This record gives sequence, C-alpha cells and structure tokens, in this order.
Amino acid sequence: MPRVRIIASKNGPLLVEVDGKVKTALCRCGGSNNKPYCDGTHAKIGFKAEEKVAFEVE
Repeated sequence: MPRVRIIASKNGPLLVEVDGKVKTALCRCGGSNNKPYCDGTHAKIGFKAEEKVAFEVE
C-alpha cells in the first residue's frame, strides 16, 4: 500500500504526496484562479499559515 500524506505547507498550498513524491498542490488560500489547484496566488496576496501534516496513511 502506498504511503499518502497531505501536508499544509507554510504560507502555501496543501501538498499531496504519494510515497514521498509530490503529486499535486491544492489551494488553501482561496485565491487561486485554477481551484482546486494552486496557481501561486498565495505568494501574491501574502497568505500566511503554519506548516503541518494534515493527513497521513501508510
């Protein structure tokens, strides 16, 4: 079974990792024009949030 993690990156998107490799980045700032995917808007609008592992399955 693959190891899956969703990481809320510091000041950025939710990163979806499968077996240690980032598969996609999901918007969590609410500003992306490509929702649900991150388009980098968080950097432009000054989004601030802590980093943490939001979900993990092994």
